[in-house]
Amino acid sequence: MPRSRLRTPALLAAAAGALLAALGGLAQEEPAGGALLRMEIRGAIGPATSAYVLEGLEQARASNAALVLIEMDTPGGLDSAMREIIKGILSSAVPVVTWVYPSGSRAASAGTYILYASHVAAMAPATNLGAATPVSIGGGGPPLPGPAGTPKDDAKDPQSGDQDGPSTDDDADTKSAPAAGTAMEKKSVNDAVAYIRGLAELRGRNEDWAEQAVRQAESLSAEAALELNVIDLVAASREDLLAAIDGRVVKVGNEELTLATEGLVVEEFEADWRTKLLATITDPNVAYMLLLAGVYGLILEGYNPGALVPGIVGAICLLIALFAFQVLPVNYAGLGLILLGVILMIAEAFAPSFGALGLGGIVAFVIGSIILLDSDVPGFEISRILIGSVAAVAGSLLLGLMYFLVRSFRRPVVSGAEQMVGSTGEVLEDFLGAGQVFVHGERWQAHAQGELKRGDQVRVTGMRGLELEVERQD
Repeated sequence: MPRSRLRTPALLAAAAGALLAALGGLAQEEPAGGALLRMEIRGAIGPATSAYVLEGLEQARASNAALVLIEMDTPGGLDSAMREIIKGILSSAVPVVTWVYPSGSRAASAGTYILYASHVAAMAPATNLGAATPVSIGGGGPPLPGPAGTPKDDAKDPQSGDQDGPSTDDDADTKSAPAAGTAMEKKSVNDAVAYIRGLAELRGRNEDWAEQAVRQAESLSAEAALELNVIDLVAASREDLLAAIDGRVVKVGNEELTLATEGLVVEEFEADWRTKLLATITDPNVAYMLLLAGVYGLILEGYNPGALVPGIVGAICLLIALFAFQVLPVNYAGLGLILLGVILMIAEAFAPSFGALGLGGIVAFVIGSIILLDSDVPGFEISRILIGSVAAVAGSLLLGLMYFLVRSFRRPVVSGAEQMVGSTGEVLEDFLGAGQVFVHGERWQAHAQGELKRGDQVRVTGMRGLELEVERQD
């Protein structure tokens, strides 16, 4: 008994030591670098894109991620959305690496600004960036980054506007630059130049080329951008990218941080349902159809009070469309023309003008649809095919309405005094001067010259109020 008591503590100590050793081994097998949060920016940058990126940056901060990787392929986007993304990157407590990927992608216009703002800017081979000149659009507003051409004279300033347009190397090389514009246009360009130079100065990148990308819509390939210190590196794969930035020192806020990318666990960040819904309704084509559905629904409810369904559906669609247009660069003259066109086409059905109202409505509708979103940004313009299809349907309905109107005028009269004159009937009782006759299955008071006998056939020659003028039919 005493010997067994002495062995028990020793066995417990040995078991505890083995357990701690095993846990230590497991801990050593876990990645020491933490997590890498991966996001994607594909297509035009809009409100949904900025919401998605900001949510991802917040998720990275909350989960203590070691790094955020944004894979980007964009032709540009809205200025407001771009600036929200850049503010999020600049205030992020987690280093952000923006990588133009895969090969063949681009970071044009607004994408160039985002690259300059990132802690690490990388590109895959056969990609390009640049063409960040503000362009002019209808409706005015703050300048947006977008290509405007390659001027020969630096004194010529591009135009300004609310959003940037499509940009590729070919576009930047072939477009001609606009002439020097108004004072407001120059202010817009200078504002964009100061903005991108500030980002370049913060990240220690080429400031002069950044200004040329705005003033002269310059574009660069990945290799040329690396040579000019526009980006930090060129990487063909994610593994190459992480290996290249391992140990790199970046400035996050007011502190310098050394990146440790070995053993990072990649976590995909997917947009939630709200962001996906926002991306759907802010699609200009979807917002355009919602607007039409809303207007027609309210009009049908007005002409059929109590139907409820058209009014409810129309009100919901109209409110959603107005929300979408609130975050999109809308030309309100175009919106007004669309509403006027719809009203005129509806009025044609209730006040026939032989096509004058309907034709004017179609013209106003098409012009308003074209200028509703006066934008050169891919993804932020209404499809011309959609506009043409809606106009074709409206035109077909107008032609059908005119066809039925013409037929109605050619159709013989089936009621009223015109229809009664010439009709035949039968005398119901003998009378001299005034009596009753049976015409069209109805009993009528009649007046005749001379005496009529019961059963005589008479013909209606006229009508005075509710009294018929008749004569004996030979």
